[in-house]
Amino acid sequence: MLSTVREYGDQALLLEFGSTAEVLAWTAAIRDADLLGVVDIVPASRTVLLKLAGPRYLAPTRQRLGKLRADHRDPVDAAGPDVVIDVVYDGADLDAVAELTGLSRAQVVAAHTGSLWQVGFGGFAPGFAYLVGGDPRLQVPRRAEPRTRVPAGAVALAGEFSGVYPRETPGGWQLIGRTDAVMWDINRDQPALLVPGMTVRFQEKMA
Repeated sequence: MLSTVREYGDQALLLEFGSTAEVLAWTAAIRDADLLGVVDIVPASRTVLLKLAGPRYLAPTRQRLGKLRADHRDPVDAAGPDVVIDVVYDGADLDAVAELTGLSRAQVVAAHTGSLWQVGFGGFAPGFAYLVGGDPRLQVPRRAEPRTRVPAGAVALAGEFSGVYPRETPGGWQLIGRTDAVMWDINRDQPALLVPGMTVRFQEKMA
């Protein structure tokens, strides 16, 4: 049941949660409910923003939200992941991640490829997806000093998340590999390769 719902201006509601797993569950529940007047649903790490068609939808949407229930389930792997991403695991921080986690390089790779990840939300840059649900042993801090240049396709870890840099950009995540997968392409019907709710599996590729 929802506990915190705040008005965000006069045409939006901000829902606050304790975890990204709750965000995913409630985002799915709200999408399935197809609430009248909700024109956009924007998930983030601990919040979901509901953009409304106008101020008159604030009160009725609050009321309808109070009747919703979310199903907190782990991603189901029976039908396979929505997307498989091939990765060459030769990242500049792979040794550092191994040291931080107490795993060998091979064990880090096995943990990363052995989990079914789920897209929690997007942000930072077009096409950048924050992936959750991985092996908890891979939770490592961001680098103390961010890099001024991270190449497109870099596969990285930070906190509870994994992600793939869609373009060259500064960044402070721990780099463990690289992929040729195109994360953002405006010529596709859906420019972002990964969108919230999708499941993802990483697959090792030899260089």
